[in-house]
Amino acid sequence: MSSEDKIIEGIQSLLQPGEQALAAMVGRPHGWSQAVAGSMVIGTSQQQRANDSADSAGFALASPMALAITDRRLLSLSMGAQAGMGLGGGVKELVGEAPLSDVDDVKVKRKLMGGQVEVTLRGEKFSIDYGAGANAKGIAEAYASNR
Repeated sequence: MSSEDKIIEGIQSLLQPGEQALAAMVGRPHGWSQAVAGSMVIGTSQQQRANDSADSAGFALASPMALAITDRRLLSLSMGAQAGMGLGGGVKELVGEAPLSDVDDVKVKRKLMGGQVEVTLRGEKFSIDYGAGANAKGIAEAYASNR
């Protein structure tokens, strides 16, 4: 089972009547990859900035986390550690949510092995890093078609 399928299955009990999960991905607040790759000071600073911006928008992030989008809301969920290839951690709990009407923009920035999803929510911009295979494009497309 893919990580996206595991997330969508894990959020079913959190959905409102008639609400449909459209896309999901595993990620971490921007900067995590840099911190792990050896730029601890820069990566930690970027993570703090991402968390602070999300907090200012009233939307909490977790690490590791899932970002999911439904036909009504953007969701942030804490997850267990991922082992890769869809193995490992499932959804633990809902940590942030926002109606799609409060989301100003969702952009995907591809990089060599993954990229960033840049979310602008209630005027605040924050980024979530994702690895290869994450359905970041699906998150952006679902946002664009449901706003």
